[in-house]
Amino acid sequence: MDKPLAISMGEPAGIGPDLILQLYENRAKNELPPFCLFGNAEFLQARAKRLGLGLNIASTSVAEAGKTFADALPVVSIAGLISDSPGKASALTGKVVIGAIEQAVAAVQTGTCRALVTAPIHKAALYHAGFKHPGHTEFLAYLCAKGSKERRPVMMLAHNDLRVIPVTIHTPIKDVPSQLTRASIVETVTAAHYDLRLRFGIGQPRIAVAGLNPHAGESGNIGSEETDIIGPAIDQLRYAGINVEGPFPADTLFYPRHWRRYDVIIAMYHDQALIPIKTVAFEEAVNVTLGLPIVRTSPDHGTAFELAGTGRGSTRSLLAAIRMADELTRGRD
Repeated sequence: MDKPLAISMGEPAGIGPDLILQLYENRAKNELPPFCLFGNAEFLQARAKRLGLGLNIASTSVAEAGKTFADALPVVSIAGLISDSPGKASALTGKVVIGAIEQAVAAVQTGTCRALVTAPIHKAALYHAGFKHPGHTEFLAYLCAKGSKERRPVMMLAHNDLRVIPVTIHTPIKDVPSQLTRASIVETVTAAHYDLRLRFGIGQPRIAVAGLNPHAGESGNIGSEETDIIGPAIDQLRYAGINVEGPFPADTLFYPRHWRRYDVIIAMYHDQALIPIKTVAFEEAVNVTLGLPIVRTSPDHGTAFELAGTGRGSTRSLLAAIRMADELTRGRD
């Protein structure tokens, strides 16, 4: 039997715990692979009761999770006081949320779990607990480094054959041009090329790169980033043997007949990448982190405080994230 997946609980006041509990309640119908949930068992029991779910929750070790999964949700319980208060984030829960992520990562790194699935976090609540990272992904990169050189994490959103990656992620639009460098493009494309081969089994990935400016700069008439930065990065990548093309105007690159020629689209900033995929697959896209030594997936939505505790949230993106983590690591223990 494959080892279990690791799932971190995420923000207690958000929708993440609800979705995990709802999916587990219907584990047979959803054909879920065994997983171990890292969170607070008492809180999860209270949230399950609120949602009207009659499931069993068992505080256990990772080693016993696979045996427990069929009869009770296996939880590696993180100590802390968390009230069941949907929609009301509290700074007091930060240490539990951070601890859940840390222990889940450690379980994958040591090989007791085979991949990590993360529920959404609320960074504002974590900052009071000493969180010092721009985002969830950067924190995972820090944890995976463990004293060695920290690798640049790459965020990919995927739905079926549509895969998109922004070079700059949580960067204000006004700062994108200054943060867009030849090195950052080369690192992003190289990580995508490597992981699409290693994780996704694509022998020679076909990669397209979008321009930054309208019409990809029109040969420098509407901006110089394409000629000064993006184009030279593409030349360097081609010299290294990577099958990459561009820069293309972003407004036509995402026309289906165009993007289907490629295995991944590299965009220059957050919304340039995420608007297209969220338009066609808002509830089913999966966030996959490339460039890490472990497999990590997550749903493509946030905490959705307004839906927490109601049972009305869609489980489709989280289910897709679990299935992708399973597919990428099945049989690789």
